[in-house]
Amino acid sequence: MVNIPRWQVILIILVVVAGFAYASPNLLGARDAESLPGWVPHQQVNLGLDLRGGSYLLLEVDLPTVFEEDRENLVEELKGALAQRGVEATDWGLFGLAAGFTLVNPDDSGRARQAIAETILRSLDIDNNNGTFRVTISEQGIRERATNVVNQAMEVIRRRIDETGTKEPSIQRHGDDRILIQLPGVEDPERIKALIGETAVLSFRFVHDSFTTGGRVPPSVEVLPADEPGPGEPDAYPVSKRVMVSGDRLVDAQQTFQDGLPVVSFRFDTQGAKRFGDATTENVGRLFAIVLDERVISAPRIREPIIGGSGVISGTFTIQEAQDLALLLRAGALPAPINYLEERTVGPGLGADSILAGEIAAVLGMIFVVVFMATIYGLFGAMASVALLINLVLMLAALSVLQATLTLPGIAGIVLTIGMAVDANVLIFERIREEMRNGRGPVTAVDAGYRRALTTIIDSNVTTLIAALLLFNFGSGPIKGFAVTLAIGLLTSMFSAIMLTRSLVILWLRRRRPQALAI
Repeated sequence: MVNIPRWQVILIILVVVAGFAYASPNLLGARDAESLPGWVPHQQVNLGLDLRGGSYLLLEVDLPTVFEEDRENLVEELKGALAQRGVEATDWGLFGLAAGFTLVNPDDSGRARQAIAETILRSLDIDNNNGTFRVTISEQGIRERATNVVNQAMEVIRRRIDETGTKEPSIQRHGDDRILIQLPGVEDPERIKALIGETAVLSFRFVHDSFTTGGRVPPSVEVLPADEPGPGEPDAYPVSKRVMVSGDRLVDAQQTFQDGLPVVSFRFDTQGAKRFGDATTENVGRLFAIVLDERVISAPRIREPIIGGSGVISGTFTIQEAQDLALLLRAGALPAPINYLEERTVGPGLGADSILAGEIAAVLGMIFVVVFMATIYGLFGAMASVALLINLVLMLAALSVLQATLTLPGIAGIVLTIGMAVDANVLIFERIREEMRNGRGPVTAVDAGYRRALTTIIDSNVTTLIAALLLFNFGSGPIKGFAVTLAIGLLTSMFSAIMLTRSLVILWLRRRRPQALAI
C-alpha cells in the first residue's frame, strides 16, 4: 500500500496541472482570454441565460396552416400521379383531409390505387367504391407530418441562429408544436426574431408579359407585390405559378458587392444549375422574377444564358439586409409559419446577482466542510480539504473543456458536490478508525481503510451517477445543467478521494513514519 506506482504519480500530477491550466482562463475577462496565444488553453465556462442574461422565446409552429396546404396540394398530387399512369378521373373535390374523384373507366381502379401508393410519399387511407375514390391523410400520416415539420423547423432555426454567431443557444422541443429558445447574451433579440420568423421560401419564376397587371389574370399566373420597388419600377408583377427553380437547390449564398452596392450571390447544386441554365437559355430577353416569401425582390432581364449555376440577387439592400438575406437562404426555408407565444428578457444585472449568490453559497459550503473535516479528522481532514479545493478546480476545468453551459441549477449542483466530495473521505477515515480500534498499526490501518471502503464508495457514486444520467436524458434546460455539474463532480470527487487524498496520506506516512494516527 505504501508503494505508489510511478505511472499513478505521473497521472495525478498531469491531471492536476491540466486542471489548473484549463480552469485559469476563467479568472480572466472574456477579451483577455481570447487574446491568449493559440497554444494556451483559453476556453471559458459558458454562462446560461439565468446567469449571463439574454432572451427567452417560446414559439408555436403553425401546423394547421401546413395541413391546409397539404389538403389543397393533395388534389394536384393525385392528378399528377394518375396522369403519369394514363388514368382519367373527373368530379374532383375536397372533403376535410380527404380528396375525392371518380374514374372515367372503373376498370382502372387497380392502376389508380397503384399510382397513388407509389407516387404519394405520405401515409394515405384509400377507399374505393366502384371507381369512386376517397383518399384521406391517415392519423399516422398526420402525426408523422407534424413531427417532421417541427423537427425541420428546429433545425432551420438552429442553423439561422448559429449563423448569427450566438454562443450556446438552447433550442428544445416543448410539447407537440412548440419550440423553446434561450439565447444567452443576445443584445438584439428583435433581429433574431426577424430572422427566425422569416419563412424564406425562394423561387425563380418567369414574369408573364402578355398582359398588364390590371387585366384579367389567367389561372396559371398570380400577381405578386414588388419588395421596395425603385424609381420607375412596377409595384407588382404578373408571375407564372410554375416554379422554374426552387430555393432548395441552393448550396451557398453570400453577401457581396456589385458596382459598389450590396448584393447577394448564390450558387445552385448540379441539378439546380442545369434547370437554371436550361430556363435562361430558352428564354433570353424575358424577365426572370426572384420571389422570396411571395414578394418579388428582383426581376432582372435575361441578357444571355446563365449556365454556370450561379447568379446575383440585387435590390435596394443595405449591407445588413443583404447579409440577413444570404443567411436565410443558406439556412433554408421554414416549413411552416411561426407564432410567438412568450418572450422574456433576462437582464445581465439579475444574472450577476445569481452568480454572486452562487459564489457566496459555494464559499460558505467550502468553509463549513473544511472546518468540519479539520475538526473531526485533524491532519487527515486537512488533506481531504486540499483535495476538495483541487476537486473544484478540476470541475471548473472540465466544464471549460466540454464547453458546458453553467446555469443557476448547475451552481446548485456544484454546491451539492462540495458536500458529497468528502463523502468518500469520511467513509475511508471512519474505516481507518475502526481498524485502529481493532489493534492495527498506522500503515495496515490505512491500507485496510482504503481497500475495504473502496467498494462502498464506488457503489454510492455509481448509483448517484445513474440518477444524474437519467436526469440529463429525460430532463430539459436547467435540469440538464444540474445533472451535468453533478456528474462531473462525482467523477472528479472519486479521483480526488481515491487517488489524490490517498497519495497525500501515503506521502505523509513515508516521511513521518508515525507510531499512532491522530484521527
